[in-house]
Amino acid sequence: MRFIPAFIKIEFDELNEKLKEEFDKLGSESEDPIGQYIKLAKARGETRDTDPVLLELLVALHRKVDELSAYIKNQKKEFIPLKYKSETKGLGFDFFQIKDKILKKGTKYYGRFDLPVFPERKVPIIFEGYSEDIGKILHMHERDVKDYNAFITARERAIIREMKSKNG
Repeated sequence: MRFIPAFIKIEFDELNEKLKEEFDKLGSESEDPIGQYIKLAKARGETRDTDPVLLELLVALHRKVDELSAYIKNQKKEFIPLKYKSETKGLGFDFFQIKDKILKKGTKYYGRFDLPVFPERKVPIIFEGYSEDIGKILHMHERDVKDYNAFITARERAIIREMKSKNG
């Protein structure tokens, strides 16, 4: 097991049917209408002449407008309160380590990372206690897996650059 030092907030609770529903809902929520439209347009080849970065920024801007609209209408996204809160010490592609020794080995949990990607969002995961402070990721939505892995890779590159600069 190899961990990249990364400190992000995580909240979690023992998995139950209600929390599994939230996990499923948050996955389908990432397929919002604009996201679904873009996915279909890409599949039809309608975006091949479009700058992918510009397209992603435009989609993010659309989502921000939707968030502002919901805020003005006093519509707040409600999450189920979770029992435990901690912070990660390290992230790996299949495992993560938290600061507190509060996990039970073999117990399945539902959790939410505050992943600092663009756009920043809560990433739902289902994981199993591997030890008191290490969780093994069992399920994550496809888009979240890509962003989570990209975050780990970017973090690792930053650490390598930092080490190179110290060593001349």
